[in-house]
Amino acid sequence: MNIEEQVALLMQGTEYGDEDLKKAMTNELRTRLIEAEKEQRPLRVYCGYDPTSTDLHLGHTITMRKLRQFQDLGHEVTFLIGSYTALVGDPSDKNKARPILTQEQVAINSETYAQQAFRVLDQKKTKVRYNGEWLSELSLLDMIRLGQNFTVQQFLTRENFSKRLEAGEPIYLHETFYALMQGYDAVTMKTDVQVGGTDQLFNIIVAGRKLQEALGQKPLVGVICGILPGTDGMQRMSKSTGNVIPINTTAADMYGKVMSVPDVAMGKFARLATRWLPQEIEILEKEVASGKLHPRDAKMRLAREIVSIFYGDEDARAAEEAFVHLFQKKDVPDEMPEYSLQPGQLALDVLVAANLVTSKSEGRRMFEQKGVRLDGEVLEKFDVPLPHPGVLQVGKRRFVRVK
Repeated sequence: MNIEEQVALLMQGTEYGDEDLKKAMTNELRTRLIEAEKEQRPLRVYCGYDPTSTDLHLGHTITMRKLRQFQDLGHEVTFLIGSYTALVGDPSDKNKARPILTQEQVAINSETYAQQAFRVLDQKKTKVRYNGEWLSELSLLDMIRLGQNFTVQQFLTRENFSKRLEAGEPIYLHETFYALMQGYDAVTMKTDVQVGGTDQLFNIIVAGRKLQEALGQKPLVGVICGILPGTDGMQRMSKSTGNVIPINTTAADMYGKVMSVPDVAMGKFARLATRWLPQEIEILEKEVASGKLHPRDAKMRLAREIVSIFYGDEDARAAEEAFVHLFQKKDVPDEMPEYSLQPGQLALDVLVAANLVTSKSEGRRMFEQKGVRLDGEVLEKFDVPLPHPGVLQVGKRRFVRVK
């Protein structure tokens, strides 16, 4: 790729909420790529991940896909596990303070993060580091000096803090430490490019760049990725809303969940979760818009591509064949009743509310007999939220399309 093609790929799927800021970061990235080419050195690129849980979903991997693009272009990528920032808790996308984790909880969660990440990243080309290496060495005086570079007003103007202030919700002092700690990560690693989601805009563009400049480094380029919606196509992918596509699942399950995503969200999934180049996505969208390609067939391409990333081409083809057999070979009726899923609604309660069973006892019995399927996959637990919208089947002849 020439420089302009690299810039187009690396800025694909980015969002800054401000067109001037996006242009500035695009221009800075172009300059860094040109300089790196002249100096014959790779750019130092990183993204941090706080191990707040044990399992990752597709939404977590969007920044990893961006890191992989940098890897494929020959740059140095660090997968940073926030072993110390996780102890504080990132307030960026929260309307209340995060619970503080213990070091033991962080250690347990960290064990699975890197291995799951290597399903996207090239393990041989990835540096894995823990920010406890340097953050644990900071003294109180060090924190004071870092804090001298920021004002309280800067933090209070952050959208989530200002909303909490207006609502009378508490903003704890330790929450302001997070941006300083993340900014210091960038300084320590002499970062050229930091990748993050839109919820990290302040931490990257304000804290990271400002601290680097204050400490005599050239401010990093922030590559800010859009947030992937969940299977509902609306809200961000999150375990709390039950709209996730897990990484640790099966190829068939992942394929079915991608196929349940509304058509309007296909463009976002293509730009954020695939290996496709900008021109490939543009052609796909034009073919759908002109009627040359049916949206269902476009989504099947999308599902096959995403599943291939995590499970390989062979498993992706098998998952597609199973899906076609189930949904296009008339094993499932074209017309069926619809039911609107309520947030957090338990699987058993959905069966009763959608009139698929006459009672909870019948519903539990159907689960025990493995007679309940969602998009062809057997559901084994009745006392957990329904995983996602889709075709819910009980027995051989009872179907409801859950929306």
